[in-house]
Amino acid sequence: MPIRSGPCPTLETERLILRPFRDEDVDDYFGVLDTSEVRRWLHLPAGLNRSNAWQQMAVFLGEWALRGTGQWALEERSSGAFLGRAGLYRPEYPDWPGVEVGWTLHPDHWGRGYATEAGAEAIRYAFEDLDLDRIYSCILPENEASQAVAVRLGMELLEERTMDFFPSAPHGIWSRAR
Repeated sequence: MPIRSGPCPTLETERLILRPFRDEDVDDYFGVLDTSEVRRWLHLPAGLNRSNAWQQMAVFLGEWALRGTGQWALEERSSGAFLGRAGLYRPEYPDWPGVEVGWTLHPDHWGRGYATEAGAEAIRYAFEDLDLDRIYSCILPENEASQAVAVRLGMELLEERTMDFFPSAPHGIWSRAR
């Protein structure tokens, strides 16, 4: 059962706490965004800074308030370490396929199953708590690690398409029905 202290619930898995972003997360979150690996897969500009990280956190919290979906801050239960973010994303792009399950972790935490664990809990929440019938993930074709996570989450590639928000590269549209 989710714990709510506002529009964004706090969820727990075996190894993770999925919680609302807090103001004090900004340095840790910027540390995730400021890696070359994350910048590559999220199309982040070289000039992205701490202020931009804070703005993203505010957008995620705002999405929870406006749409009932958003990204959670990911925390390791055993240590309290900030790992990154994951959750349900529905931006205001005209050609976005629907509610996306996504994950972004600091590369130091890649390969440990955290993205799969957080993604599975986000999907469970989408289907059980939000009563959604389908979820999506938008993944660059060369991002084999995220594609592997999508497969582990039971998702299938529907198509590749170029979307307005990033016209220079197609994305794989992955999906899973309830």
